[in-house]
Amino acid sequence: MRTEQNQWTEGRGWEPAPPGKLGGSAQLVFLFGSRDILKSGAHNDLVRKAFPQAHLLGCSTAGEIYGTHVSDDSLVTTAVQFDHAHVRGARIRIGEVKDSYQAGEGLARTLDKKGLVHVFVLSDGLKINGSDLVRGLAENLPAEVSITGGLSGDGANFLETLVLWDGPAEREVVAIIGFYGERLNVGYGSLGGWDSFGPERLITRSEGNVLYELDGKCALDLYKNYLGDHAKGLPATGLLFPLSLRMNQGETGVVRTILSVNDQDKSMVFAGDVPQGAYARLMKANFDRLIDGSIGAAKTSFEALGSASPELAVLISCVGRKLVLKQRIEEEVEAVREVMGAGCALTGFYSYGEISPFTPHAKCELHNQTMTITTFSES
Repeated sequence: MRTEQNQWTEGRGWEPAPPGKLGGSAQLVFLFGSRDILKSGAHNDLVRKAFPQAHLLGCSTAGEIYGTHVSDDSLVTTAVQFDHAHVRGARIRIGEVKDSYQAGEGLARTLDKKGLVHVFVLSDGLKINGSDLVRGLAENLPAEVSITGGLSGDGANFLETLVLWDGPAEREVVAIIGFYGERLNVGYGSLGGWDSFGPERLITRSEGNVLYELDGKCALDLYKNYLGDHAKGLPATGLLFPLSLRMNQGETGVVRTILSVNDQDKSMVFAGDVPQGAYARLMKANFDRLIDGSIGAAKTSFEALGSASPELAVLISCVGRKLVLKQRIEEEVEAVREVMGAGCALTGFYSYGEISPFTPHAKCELHNQTMTITTFSES
């Protein structure tokens, strides 16, 4: 496997050089960039010409990862040349299907299952129920095929997110890419690092990813009461105080963050399911544990490769972590580098949701507020 990475910014142009060193030998290019840059399309066309035989997959972000650097308002491209593996992909418009489950189901059915090792998915970050999307994919793929990916972002704006698959970047789109080849090794891991506080409350009224009541009381009013002055900045400030959900005693909780609030019906919309009958508890950031979570995800995804060393790692971290860590944000990426080693190319983005099992062979789920890492190598 060979990789080529380039970054474009308004002030510096392309660094270290315009893309194209791998040229026609590249089979895949990841593109992660700000909404405005992807929407303009000018640089996307240049990338297509630089890698004429490659599939292009990408999305808008809440921050781009380029090596150990985290930036805004840039475009990061990572071209990949496989020695033995190959890829196939597809996209679907959310408006063309009944719901998020059907979007996942339809995409899964487009892929040839013979030799399929892994599926990577990028989705619209605002108009999707990520939990249903994951279920639609998982229930229509072979059990041994792993799934990772994430929901596209739009900074802390929550206005419009874009996904790109072999064409212009568009809103309300979900795209997947299937990786094929018995010599391709894929690892993955996902960890958070948030602390719970306050009482655990029962979700007494919800529909899918929309929450109405906790303990029989208006969920939005309760949430605003906890947030105090932070409530004025919703939904963005909600990223600082996600919910931890569990269905059963002793179960590992999944984290959910807010996408939007409705002051008229007092509802809160989350990136994934908030099931009625589940227990919810507020969470807050712990700086050191956030970094430890990144290290843990890196170690899990590294060790999952067995004797192989990672050659490419795709990092998808939550925008909420970025808002909390602020000027320390690159510490979590640098921590991943220490685990992966200098020979592994790092790319990725800050998202509105992360898709991965916690550990290998676990159930794939939508997460929020985690660092999720997918590693690739060829043997």
